[in-house]
Amino acid sequence: MPSSTDPIAVLIGPPGVGKTTVGKRLARSLGVSFVDTDLEIETRHGRAVGQIFAEDGEPAFRSLEETVIGDVIASHSGVIALGGGSIVSPRTQELLRRHPVVYLELTEEEGIRRTAGSGRPVLAGDDPAAVYRRLMAERTPIYQDLARIRVSTVGRSPGAVVREVHRGLREAAPHRVRRAPWPMVLRPTARNHLRAGRRDALRTER
Repeated sequence: MPSSTDPIAVLIGPPGVGKTTVGKRLARSLGVSFVDTDLEIETRHGRAVGQIFAEDGEPAFRSLEETVIGDVIASHSGVIALGGGSIVSPRTQELLRRHPVVYLELTEEEGIRRTAGSGRPVLAGDDPAAVYRRLMAERTPIYQDLARIRVSTVGRSPGAVVREVHRGLREAAPHRVRRAPWPMVLRPTARNHLRAGRRDALRTER
């Protein structure tokens, strides 16, 4: 059984899938903290991830990334979002197999659309779309192999994705994910409705 000091969820997935957005919302819904390992790298090394990647090269960046991921997973019991390419590291793969990994899925075309013009170093080149397709072909089998929970983000709002992830986590670790994360909230006219005894004024927050 996982320890209560282990991460409650580790999010993986391709560039543009929304790991940071979903991770922040998921952490808030669960009442835990959130760490984005790319931001942690930037904080530790005083440079943007893109700058490190471009100036030092991918191998050097991946080495830094491995170390940061190991440290964060060992010390953080909340929600963690990893960089899209972090899973290429055998060391990181081995580490992730011991934790609740959530794979946020995205189609190639949707990923290309979302990352267009983003200037991500990993997509640098004359044809970023071709680079994205190549990365998806290389990484998707790894994402799938590591995942305990898989959730598609296509056609879904971040809130809908969070709800699906929460359901998966609750099934996988009910001893850690117990409370419902979406409180009942009132519509603008709820007070009048409640006075009239109309309970349909309540809805689940989305």
